Amino acid sequence: MAASEFDLIARIRARAGTRADIVLGIGDDAALLALPPDRQLVVTADTLNDGVHFPHATVPADIGWKALAVNLSDLAAMGAEPAWCTLSLSLPQSEAAWIDSFLDGFLALAAQHGIALVGGDTTRGPLSVSVTAMGLVAPGRALRRDGARVGDDVWVTGTLGDAAGGLAHLERASSPVLRARLDRPTPRVNAGRALAGIATACVDVSDGLLADLGHICGRSGVGAQVDVDTLPASGALRASFDDAHRLALQASGGDDYELCFTAPAAERERILALASLDLPMTRIGRIVEGEQVQAVRRDGQPWQPARRGYDHFDSV
Repeated sequence: MAASEFDLIARIRARAGTRADIVLGIGDDAALLALPPDRQLVVTADTLNDGVHFPHATVPADIGWKALAVNLSDLAAMGAEPAWCTLSLSLPQSEAAWIDSFLDGFLALAAQHGIALVGGDTTRGPLSVSVTAMGLVAPGRALRRDGARVGDDVWVTGTLGDAAGGLAHLERASSPVLRARLDRPTPRVNAGRALAGIATACVDVSDGLLADLGHICGRSGVGAQVDVDTLPASGALRASFDDAHRLALQASGGDDYELCFTAPAAERERILALASLDLPMTRIGRIVEGEQVQAVRRDGQPWQPARRGYDHFDSV
């Protein structure tokens, strides 16, 4: 059933709710938010387009979840506590049922991380979702990309390659585990906050491990060496692909939204002790002199995938 633009906004406002730190939320030209004392504001924004960031047949609830998850992942990579977000929707049709399903996924994840929806926009056009997320961090405690130093270890959280594996199997029956990692990634917010004061640099793995680690190296003025045989893989990924294909997915597939971070060797025990997060932390390499990310096998031989990560403006 078609609904007017303002009917859609009213549906969203009714479900978004309010709380004490929202002085003025959805329904005005802009939101008014109460920033806590002694905190810096962390702001990120991502756009998800139909057929680019999610398959055309993705259900609305999964689109809603992922639209927020990728932004929460950016906050996680900064070690920030989620606080507020805005939502802008471009919709080919104004279907109330679609909005309700979308909000089911979006607000379920928002509730998990205590982030409040405080505003946004709706317009008619190709299906596209834009979210701006805001978080809080104590001064000097934000994780950044520019702090890696020669001799640091390189680590990743969780497992790599699952989302890319789910996408690769899109046209045929695949593991529900892999498809779930594609449709509903888990932002590592708790891990990011726990790593503040431990990690020297951090980035979330959205475009592919080697490409995203390259962002740390570029900002920090260093190189990195990654042992691809140490990259953590789920049982579902190992069961679905041969070793060569699996390694390519892990190293350059992207869409995992795990954290890749660097830390001094002296912090190894402290990192492994973060067991209360119920999240594996795997050491996969080290920071070296230079400016390139080198991938090697366990025997030291160089290894090179067909591409190092996803680029929206590169068809290769």
